Amino acid sequence: MIYKYMNKTNMKHFLTILLILCIFISYSSFVFASDDSLYVWSSTNVSNIEEDNALLTNATSEVTDNNSLNLESASAILIEQSSGRILYAHNIHEQLRPASVTKVMSILLIMEALDSGKISLTDEVPCSENAASMGGSQIWLDTTETLTVDEMLKAICVNSANDCVVAMAEYIAGSEEAFVQMMNDKAYELGMSDTTFKNCHGLDEDGHVTSSYDIAVMSRELLTKYPEITNYTTIWMDTLRDGETRAF
Repeated sequence: MIYKYMNKTNMKHFLTILLILCIFISYSSFVFASDDSLYVWSSTNVSNIEEDNALLTNATSEVTDNNSLNLESASAILIEQSSGRILYAHNIHEQLRPASVTKVMSILLIMEALDSGKISLTDEVPCSENAASMGGSQIWLDTTETLTVDEMLKAICVNSANDCVVAMAEYIAGSEEAFVQMMNDKAYELGMSDTTFKNCHGLDEDGHVTSSYDIAVMSRELLTKYPEITNYTTIWMDTLRDGETRAF
């Protein structure tokens, strides 16, 4: 997985790009199989490592943190999805504003709620005044309408809809504040020590920070445990509201 911080972050197809890169790394010239050994390209050299199931275990001990690729981004990380090995690292623990990539954690919690049976894809989710007032990227939800969880996920993954993610947060946790606490609890559980969430959508807010390392951790968790999320993140164009066309 690779993530680069820029001044403006576009959530559209972010998880799709992550998945494609993970597949690419798994089958490209960056990973070599020879005899019984696995060779992985890193930022400094090619070294022999043993594949394991630990999450990003070589974060401090095996990967040299430098900008050997001369990236213009403030931070970048490249990992192999199945093993969690870090292949490239550049300022991976620097705390920066994640913008709409925040929604990766929101989506992870939505998928967990679906998996546990707390909610279902056919549930009708209302829109509060708070959700409708979000601004930024949105689908202009109205307080008089409801969408299914399936439709909400589609709008969040394809259009990075702030109004929809807040509506889902309120539906799952009772309030956006309670949902954000769930996000921070999950970040702690996953060992995301560089992260503090202040909201579920990613609009700039003081103290709302994460790192490229932590984004790799939560993205890998989402793609590994809930690969069906790609049914949404690979959508190129679709419609909502009984066929009314929306510019996703």
